[in-house]
Amino acid sequence: MKTAIATVSISGDLKEKLAAIASAGFDGVEIFENDFLAYDASPRDVGRMVRDHGLEISLFQPFRDFEGMPEPQRKRAFDRAERKFDLMQELGTDLVLICSNVSPISLGGIDRAADDFRALGEQAARRDIRIGYEALAWGRHVSDHRDAWEIVRRADHANVGLILDSFHTLARKVDPETIRRIPGDKIFFVQLADAPRFDMDLLYWSRHFRNMPGEGDLDVTGFMRAVAATGYDGVLSLEIFNDQFRSGSARSISVDGHRSLVFLMDQVKRIEPEVRIDVPEMPDRIDVDGIEFIEFATSDNEANALGSVLHTLGFRRTGRHIAKKVELWRQGAINIVVNTEQEGFAHSSYLMHGTNVCDIGLKVEDAQATVERARALGAEPFEQPVGPGELNIPAIRGLGGGVMHFIDRKSELAKVWEIEFRADMDEQSPENAGLMRIDHVAETMAYDEMLTWLLFYTSIFKTGKTPMVDVIDPSGLVRSQAVENLDGTFRITLNGAENYKTLAGHFLMENFGSAVQHLAFESSDIFGSAATLSRNGFRPLTISPNYYDDLDARLGLEEDFLETLKTFGILYDRDDRGGEYFQLYSPFFGEGFFFEIVERRGGYKGYGAANALFRIAAQKRHIRAKGMPKR
Repeated sequence: MKTAIATVSISGDLKEKLAAIASAGFDGVEIFENDFLAYDASPRDVGRMVRDHGLEISLFQPFRDFEGMPEPQRKRAFDRAERKFDLMQELGTDLVLICSNVSPISLGGIDRAADDFRALGEQAARRDIRIGYEALAWGRHVSDHRDAWEIVRRADHANVGLILDSFHTLARKVDPETIRRIPGDKIFFVQLADAPRFDMDLLYWSRHFRNMPGEGDLDVTGFMRAVAATGYDGVLSLEIFNDQFRSGSARSISVDGHRSLVFLMDQVKRIEPEVRIDVPEMPDRIDVDGIEFIEFATSDNEANALGSVLHTLGFRRTGRHIAKKVELWRQGAINIVVNTEQEGFAHSSYLMHGTNVCDIGLKVEDAQATVERARALGAEPFEQPVGPGELNIPAIRGLGGGVMHFIDRKSELAKVWEIEFRADMDEQSPENAGLMRIDHVAETMAYDEMLTWLLFYTSIFKTGKTPMVDVIDPSGLVRSQAVENLDGTFRITLNGAENYKTLAGHFLMENFGSAVQHLAFESSDIFGSAATLSRNGFRPLTISPNYYDDLDARLGLEEDFLETLKTFGILYDRDDRGGEYFQLYSPFFGEGFFFEIVERRGGYKGYGAANALFRIAAQKRHIRAKGMPKR
């Protein structure tokens, strides 16, 4: 499997781009002409620099407004091509992309275009150069790969072939199955891009909103299945025009790009097993059966405060680690680990972020297979020394440098709590609040990180993504999108902050980076849980009475029901199918972390986005005033 990416896809000058592309594991690069022209080095020096990075120049692009031009523009087009052939030979590449003509003076006609390409093919053959023709979705006369193929077919020249781009096909809603009829040896190059589904001008959509395969809404998998069925076994390249990517980290975007291509082809190979493209072997996407544990990194002093909060929530300390300063707190199927070690990963995490969720343990079918797939997709493995009697639990790095461990039921990992912990019960046990399991984990990050972590989760785990929603904060907008499995036992919400004035942005600033901001626990009886929490000393987030007045006006709730919601500080939402959602929040612990208790009724699938504004406003009233000392 040979991979490439267009230099236009990432930020930096040409030298910086090449370093990032090579580091991410790509085999080649598309040199976008403007990147070359803006770089102060000769073509030979640029070609040498590419090869010094272990890359090849897979394609030079773009050559515009060639076919179907009237004279004298036609002659100038052929002369321009000769100049570009000179440049390509100095660079050390043999394939150029010619995109379909958009000039208002260009002339239509498939035969006229085919004649031009046949003549250009003769010129190219004398230089051992190949011509790839691509249909732009907004081309003046050719905007469909079927017409572009017909021109290539009629040109009937060995040095003239087709270049396919998933965006141009899928944006125009052309059936990708039509690609299957094209001979694979006449497809010279394949460019891949996804995009969110928008109803807008095709050129503007293409130039500003493309993203990596798997990050958008287009059927790039279906497109690539059709390409693979032709017998194509050449380069797979990314051509991504995206304003966010061009201002982001070149290395991060490159890593995402390589991951997206490997993930895409892994999916394609599982559906089209006869593909000629050599796809890396890896386990299939991993089923997650839930969250096995959440681990907090903290200090001795702050552990007492955290323990007090857990106590009011109905958790009991049930065990201590056999060798480390680590406690186990439990309720229902929820395991909370509190780590106060003075060395190792958790301590480093505490020194960097303060008390925080440093580790998430997932229940999977095969822990080792999970790490194998993650590594094949470019995730960073995690290891630290294992002491006597401890298990070596497979793990990878996750959000913000945190860790994800994997527990399965097919190995001794299933007995981790019995093996690594000894019983040590609280002397004063709180009343069980009926919290059953972790409903979801909410991760907060900068908005430009969201696509990275969306791709991370969906490529490794058997999950889907929900539509993105806008969460209204009084100080700005937060984008939110969830990753979840089919049965709802694994849910991660990704919340992207666009500025530091929002609650999410404040958390990022105080936490020194992306992290878990809150945990949501599921109850089967929110009112019973709320009453028990109150007896345990829990004090919920104070919600404005105006919220409940409006709730009554909108939904016409029964008086007793509304009064119970108001008494306990519970927020309420209802979907169009009659599903109901109840939310009860804690005040902040530390600088912006909080707990949530939820109940879902009637198949409610969402996360209470309609209540976010009121919850955030209430939470902002609890934020420590600027300049006040921390307690």
